[in-house]
Amino acid sequence: MLAVLVAITAWAWVAVDVDLGALARNFSNAQNTLVQLFQPDYSFFGETLQPLLETVQMAVIGTAVGCAVSLPLSFLASRATNPNGPLLGFVRTVMNVVRSIPDLLYASIFVTVVGTGALSGVLSLFLFNLGIMVKLVSEALDGVDRGGQEAALASGATWLQADRAAMLPEVAPQYVSQTIYVLELNIRASTVIGLVGAGGLGMLIDRVRTFYQYHYLSLVILEILVLVLLLELLSSAARKRLVR
Repeated sequence: MLAVLVAITAWAWVAVDVDLGALARNFSNAQNTLVQLFQPDYSFFGETLQPLLETVQMAVIGTAVGCAVSLPLSFLASRATNPNGPLLGFVRTVMNVVRSIPDLLYASIFVTVVGTGALSGVLSLFLFNLGIMVKLVSEALDGVDRGGQEAALASGATWLQADRAAMLPEVAPQYVSQTIYVLELNIRASTVIGLVGAGGLGMLIDRVRTFYQYHYLSLVILEILVLVLLLELLSSAARKRLVR
């Protein structure tokens, strides 16, 4: 097995023409860039506030709408909660297609359709979240103990009633935890999709990068790092409360 993995890695290495010598040949360029990156210009902070706020707003809206829509779809995509085979297969197929498209491609499409700005970013994050959440929550439903559901069905409840009364409370902690996780992903993703014009810090990053203003870019990267760390602390605290 190890030999196979080594062979596949070597084949991929050769196929993509990895040239480590290029690192040495371009070291001087990299050195100049790194010097600027380690010297953030804090006078640029005022210019970053609005894009930073827009990035957070995009992430929050995308998470809220995407996770809300994903909950009923997750029940339709789980074998444990949807007895209708054709509908189950249809929902799973659609969600697989949605999940297979990268968020950056969604952003490129929506920028073309609705123009540059936060709306394109929110729509991209919505679809990005939808695919992830339906996958995670439906798999959680598949692993839930179905005793309560079976008892509800035996007492005459419909599938919808049984799912709401027995399955939803079982999967609720996982659903909340995954929502927090998706919010973390959205903060990172919203900065990337902005590179193609979908609003937020990404558009600012693209502007300063185009003019090789790496001392400004360094400040933006630092702000993203602080934002992600703060969100990680908040999400860790929220998960601890869920476990209690």
